[in-house]
Amino acid sequence: MDYAEYERVFNTGDDELLVERFFCDDVKFSAGSGDRSGKDGLLAFLRWAHDGVREVMRPQSWVLQGDHLFAEVDMDFHASKERPDFPFGHLHPGDTVTVKFLVHYTLRDGKVAALKSMTWPPGKGVTTLPLLGPHPSQMAAYGAYTSAFSNGDPERYTRFYTADVELLLGSVPPMKGKQAIAAFYTAMFQRVRESLTVHSITATEQEIVSDTTSRFTAIADAPDFVVGPLSKGDYIEVRVIVTYTLRDGLIERIAVQRAGEPVTVRA
Repeated sequence: MDYAEYERVFNTGDDELLVERFFCDDVKFSAGSGDRSGKDGLLAFLRWAHDGVREVMRPQSWVLQGDHLFAEVDMDFHASKERPDFPFGHLHPGDTVTVKFLVHYTLRDGKVAALKSMTWPPGKGVTTLPLLGPHPSQMAAYGAYTSAFSNGDPERYTRFYTADVELLLGSVPPMKGKQAIAAFYTAMFQRVRESLTVHSITATEQEIVSDTTSRFTAIADAPDFVVGPLSKGDYIEVRVIVTYTLRDGLIERIAVQRAGEPVTVRA
């Protein structure tokens, strides 16, 4: 078994491909949350666990002896929806939690025939990454950030900012600092909600560039809305390229450039 390839596929979030490539048809899975049997049982569990939560594995050490593979893995969980039933605590969009796992894989013909896992309390003894960057976990964290923003939760989306973050929209004067940005969007969201659909992103340790569609939906009449006048129920969509400059894994500058003309849809 190529554990590095297993890690790569796991971190794509494609549970069907993972189960098909790396697990035996009669696989047995045992964890604190219960026991499952067969590919269908394992896949059903993964779909439930990953509903609105991206799980990214970061192996710390592993050893293969015969048909037995033991691994110590720090697992990052990034939430894009509320999960009050999540095994490691109530999650909201934008939340991230890291849990240490000890996993024992029993192999047969290079595939996993049995999988057992145990965990420590969330945050205990784990390693951490800077919040944003090019690692699959950091990319998943960006998805959690956009979910927190679209959810209108400044307590969570501002966690991704440096204290001196700067926002450059072009349509309004530049804003400086977490509080200024949170105040601007909190006021705007009382009449117009903005949701983000990310089409593609590229990331380095220095910046993230996101090809995004912003949808502005009026929940109350907003005749003076800066992008265009809206009545309740109307929405405007505009394609934008957003460049986030990073410092130590946090956003220090957000620059938004239009990549298309706004399209207005009336209620």
